Amino acid sequence: MARPRKFDEERAVDAALEAFWTAGYEATSTQDLCEATGLGRSSIYNTFHSKRDLFLRTLALYMRRKSDQLAALLEEDVPAREKVRALLDNVLAEEAGEDGGGRGCLYVNTAVELASRDPEVAHELERDYVRRHDALAAALKAGQRAGEIDPAKDASALAHFVTATVGGIRVAARAGAGEAALRAIARTALDAI
Repeated sequence: MARPRKFDEERAVDAALEAFWTAGYEATSTQDLCEATGLGRSSIYNTFHSKRDLFLRTLALYMRRKSDQLAALLEEDVPAREKVRALLDNVLAEEAGEDGGGRGCLYVNTAVELASRDPEVAHELERDYVRRHDALAAALKAGQRAGEIDPAKDASALAHFVTATVGGIRVAARAGAGEAALRAIARTALDAI
């Protein structure tokens, strides 16, 4: 009879997420994961099978949390442009270290580090991108129907633009762009909507 696990698997995934988010996939060793989760090497491999499988679980958890945050923001009873402003303000706050500790975004970090050479990771990132795009496009279309956004603009293209702006702000922050530059990017994006 197998012994029951004596640890909370979800808590271990959450701790591993922090390790991967801080250092990236390649730079996070199995020992780093042991230290982050408090688990031994055999517990990690018996439960999660491999570093990569554990990473995929952490990435899914991260994307689910970010999708939930976006959904909550988009459900607020405010004009569509204000929803986009709030989204960009959240990104600026995260990149300033207020929420994300200056680590950037695990999604963007993973896209840069792994997507070009790992088809499964690329597929998961693409699925998440489509979910976020569709949610943003729906909010922008609602803004068009309410007369808040020019109906001549393509809501789908605007949603891609907002998503690209978010990624661009995150990459620019990692490259050393200061707060004033990041805020200027956000203001320019809002002006374009």
